[in-house]
Amino acid sequence: MNSGRILIVDDNEDLLKAARMFLKRHFSQIDLEKDPTLLPDLLKNQSYDVILLDMNFTQDVNSGAEGFHWLDQILEIDPSAVVLLITAFGSVDLAVKAIKAGASDFVMKPWENEKLLATLLSAMKLKSSKTEIQQLKDQQAVLTADLDEKFKDIIGQSPNMMQVFDTIDRVAETDANVLVLGENGTGKELIARSLHRNSKRADNPFVSVDLGAITESLFESELFGHVKGSFTDAKTDRPGRFEVANRGTLFLDEIGNLSLPLQAKLLTALQNKKITRVGSNRVIDVDIRLICATNMPLYEMVQKGEFRQDLLYRINTIELRLPSLKERIEDIPLLASHYLTQYAKKYNKDIYKFSEAAMTRLGKYHWPGNVRELQHAVERAVIMSRDNILQPEDFFFNAAQQPKENSGEISLEQYNLEDVERILIRKVLAKHNGNVTHAAQELGLTRSSLYRRLEKYGL
Repeated sequence: MNSGRILIVDDNEDLLKAARMFLKRHFSQIDLEKDPTLLPDLLKNQSYDVILLDMNFTQDVNSGAEGFHWLDQILEIDPSAVVLLITAFGSVDLAVKAIKAGASDFVMKPWENEKLLATLLSAMKLKSSKTEIQQLKDQQAVLTADLDEKFKDIIGQSPNMMQVFDTIDRVAETDANVLVLGENGTGKELIARSLHRNSKRADNPFVSVDLGAITESLFESELFGHVKGSFTDAKTDRPGRFEVANRGTLFLDEIGNLSLPLQAKLLTALQNKKITRVGSNRVIDVDIRLICATNMPLYEMVQKGEFRQDLLYRINTIELRLPSLKERIEDIPLLASHYLTQYAKKYNKDIYKFSEAAMTRLGKYHWPGNVRELQHAVERAVIMSRDNILQPEDFFFNAAQQPKENSGEISLEQYNLEDVERILIRKVLAKHNGNVTHAAQELGLTRSSLYRRLEKYGL
């Protein structure tokens, strides 16, 4: 017994009864209807896997016009409907016309029961595929809507970031190749995704490749694909990233890590817009929008002969430089608050803000790891804090990461009393891993007195 729901629309009552008698042994629901004018109301209240629709009713003996009319009505109500047209006056031309009009198949009557059953089962599989595809499209639409705020997850209001947003606005809709430059942790992939989401290719794939993680031996297989048996582990045919990204965007991260031989192979593919899978001679056309990123000094590498100049010209039609976090310190409160909300929810912590002293400390730190380091610092603080307000002691930075002026080296001939007090407090806090209670005890201060000094010095 198949769980399918079948609707049969025909003005021949004997045919309807015979069809139900046979099909009820194979499907869970068989509905019959003699009057096609009732179809709109019927379909608005019920969903069917397959609809068997007669082409000729009493008003029109053999032209099939009525069948085509009601086929259009059904597909207007439910574009994903699977409709099988049935008639005793079929022809090849009529069958072709029916398929072009949206029918899934064509059945002649009188039919053979087993042949009818096979046709219905095939139509059921088609309906299942259509439903699955529509569900995937619906899911993708929801995910895309969630992501498609104009600069989703790119947080910033500083002048430097406003320049970045302006460049994305002007460049995204073009197919120009873009090179994104910036230190590690600045969010280069977020920029690449934003360029894709705001482009004409947004409905097609965005494929990200970390070139720094691909070995030379696997480079061609990963980017261009391979055929079964082309090397030891090639047990099936596999498309490369170029093929997967076809009609979409290909993001090549860490492009500065490519060796010169691999740069030559990449350049050839980009120039020809064609690739060949490893182990195959068949040339495959590819249509991609290319975005590359690196934290390496490509222009210096060109001068040293470490990076091909012609490849650099190919990938940097537009060059977009991301500022480091210390170049956009105005954005630190905005970023920190965003991550606080995110991680307080994730770890179910009732933490809702930073103290003024904590925010001052974040603003004075030099953030060598940029936004990624800030994100991790806030996450750690949320996990470790016992209060509902993050304090300076919730943020502990490794001494090796502190700038030189914070190293704790002190000469009484060069520093005034406040400088001595600030450095002494910092050294004692570091000694006690940021524990204010223990630091206050060692300094001979009350906890509240130490907090006042922390706020005063921005520690």
